[in-house]
Amino acid sequence: MSGDSKQINKSAIRNFAIEARNILMKSAVTEAGFYGVTRDEIKSPVQKGRDFEVYETLAGTEKRIFDSDIKRRAALVEAVRQKGFDEVIEETAYTWFNRLIAIRFMEVNNYLPFRTRVLSSDSGSLTPDIVSRSLEVDLHLTDRELESIQKAKDDNQYDEAFRILFIKTCNELNEILPGLFEKTDDYMELLLKLPYTSDGVVRMLVDTIPENNFNVSEGGQVEIIGWLYQYYNTEPKAKAFAKKGKITKEEIPAVTQLFTPDWIVRYMVENSLGRLWAEHLLANGDSRSEQEIANDFGWKYYLPEAEQEPEVHAQLVKIRADRKSLNPEDILCLDPCMGSGHILVYLYDVLMQIYREDGYSERDAARSILEHNLYGLDIDDRAYQLSYFAVLMKARQYDRMILKKHIQPKVYSIQESNTVNRDQLKYFGADMSEIERNNATNQLTGLLDVFIDAKEYGSILNVERYDWELLRRFVENDRVEGQYAFDAIGIDQNQKQLQKLVDVGEAMALKYRSEE
Repeated sequence: MSGDSKQINKSAIRNFAIEARNILMKSAVTEAGFYGVTRDEIKSPVQKGRDFEVYETLAGTEKRIFDSDIKRRAALVEAVRQKGFDEVIEETAYTWFNRLIAIRFMEVNNYLPFRTRVLSSDSGSLTPDIVSRSLEVDLHLTDRELESIQKAKDDNQYDEAFRILFIKTCNELNEILPGLFEKTDDYMELLLKLPYTSDGVVRMLVDTIPENNFNVSEGGQVEIIGWLYQYYNTEPKAKAFAKKGKITKEEIPAVTQLFTPDWIVRYMVENSLGRLWAEHLLANGDSRSEQEIANDFGWKYYLPEAEQEPEVHAQLVKIRADRKSLNPEDILCLDPCMGSGHILVYLYDVLMQIYREDGYSERDAARSILEHNLYGLDIDDRAYQLSYFAVLMKARQYDRMILKKHIQPKVYSIQESNTVNRDQLKYFGADMSEIERNNATNQLTGLLDVFIDAKEYGSILNVERYDWELLRRFVENDRVEGQYAFDAIGIDQNQKQLQKLVDVGEAMALKYRSEE
């Protein structure tokens, strides 16, 4: 990991993260109220036409909505009914927070595919470049979107123009970072109020956190993402500890999350992965001592193994017999509670050293590490988003084309099977034989049983080794007989849940021990 954590302005980061959460949540509550949705009530429309609906707002005024906003409002109502109002607001706030941080990191490091700043300006102007250069930016804007942006500018509503462009940016980034930038054509758009002209979240982010904290060429580092994540959880953590009674499943991430300092991360990685590779080199006749190897790699926290009794030494030699034939692609590294990915990022750096030592180019190694070596798990969806982003940004440091290769890191948020509609399993495996379908159904049912209430247990769950290729084929092929099959409603969402569970299950079933 490059850089020094002392350069990070932790006070500014803490103040921003706490205040940004409060602003985004209050804003989401206010916006929901404009559509007749509050913590206490979901209002029916006071007027309804073929292409519009009218709702009474908290202020006693009326809000008229059209077209796609009607669908988004319906999705908001359904989400509130399923998850609860507070959970929807929390989810909306942290989703936009994570995306803001990601876009800030990418614009500072010139990683955005359209090479235009979204939250700030190269010239130092208070107007973001994406607003002042909206006609030049390759965002695949539709004629309708261009008209809306131009009208907002003509009406001096620059914040609205910025909002449209920001959402469009997030949807464009879905192409290269789908794990963080899911398509946002849903209720979260309704709940986003993101001005740049006032003292809001955007100005705070740009003005209060030094830009070099994000810039990897100026000593910045991906580590800042972890600190932002920790401080974002400050108030939820305090609230959970202050209450009387049992910590709920939803509160576990906040109360257990603690950012691991850089020196501890280095100590852990250098004396596990580093030791594994040092033993490989020594087994193949490397003339250097163990400490000399560590010094050459720059592993400051590496501790040579203590001298062992002859019997213990003999057992270790036997256990480590496979070290000699070890290839970089054979190494499996797992962080079972990855948080924001701090350990994964340093694992990536050390793996890159190992690949280079073995003769790989940085470009080939950057891809191979994502495909073969790194795995991460967490019970917190927002932590997953940040780990996913941090690992890909680390890969981007070594290969500037990596994001265009659409390689997805093997980091996952552990999902629960509680809401999976098992009755719909009969619609999957459409192109498989009856024997294969029955086999896949039985295996998938067993996997679903394991993941009931999984966010309470996390990575301690014991997952058997299923036929993962069979399960993927089964889940990816669905067919509904009859256009209006009532019991097939929601099958697309069900399919997404099943695909995630298969991915998580396979990662948890692997053995991360070199001797096996």
